[in-house]
Amino acid sequence: MLRLYAITDRTHLDGMSLETAVEKALQGGVTCVQLREKNISFPEYVSTAKTIKEVCSKYGVPLIVNDDYRVAIASGADGVHVGAEDMAVTDIRSHVGDNFIIGATAKTVEQAQKAQADGADYLGVGAVFPSPTKQNAIRITPKILREICQSVEIPVVAIGGINAENVHLIKDCRQAGIAVISAIFGQHDIIKSAERLRAKL
Repeated sequence: MLRLYAITDRTHLDGMSLETAVEKALQGGVTCVQLREKNISFPEYVSTAKTIKEVCSKYGVPLIVNDDYRVAIASGADGVHVGAEDMAVTDIRSHVGDNFIIGATAKTVEQAQKAQADGADYLGVGAVFPSPTKQNAIRITPKILREICQSVEIPVVAIGGINAENVHLIKDCRQAGIAVISAIFGQHDIIKSAERLRAKL
C-alpha cells in the first residue's frame, strides 16, 4: 500500500484538474494517495475528497486525507495523516474504528515510538532531501531514517525531495515506501513519472 505514496498539490497542475492528475498518477502505479488541501472550507474539502475517493476506488488504492479526520470520515476516505501540530493520534483513534488508517509524522526515534504506541498505522519521516514543497522542513539523514525504521514495527514512508534521481540513496534504510509530491504532480508527464519511480522501487 505504501510503496509509492503520492501527495496532491494543485500548484503544480498547470490547468489540469486534480481528478485527472490523480488518475494519471494511479495509472502510473501509485499505491496510495494523500489529498492535501489548504485554505478551503470543510464542505469543499469533503466534496473534493469524495471525488478523489471515487477515482482511487477504481484502482483499488486507499485515499488518505491530510490533517482533518472529520473530512476523511465524511467523504468515505480510508484514513488521515497528521503532523505534530495536528490532532493527537490517540484522540483520533477514539473517534474512529480499527480499520481507519492513521498516519503520523515523526522526525526522531522518540516521536516514532510514541506515535506507534498511540495507535498510528504508519509513519511519514522526512525531509530526507531538500524539499521544494516545504523549504523550511527539518532534514533527516539516511542514518536517522534507518534508526527510525528499526525502532518501530509499523511501516515507515520516507518523504521530502525524493525523486527518481536520488531515491537510490535511501534504498538501504528499510522504509516501506516513499512519499512524493513534485516528483509526480510537478512533472509534465505524470504517468511516465510515476512509472519511472515505481520501477526504481
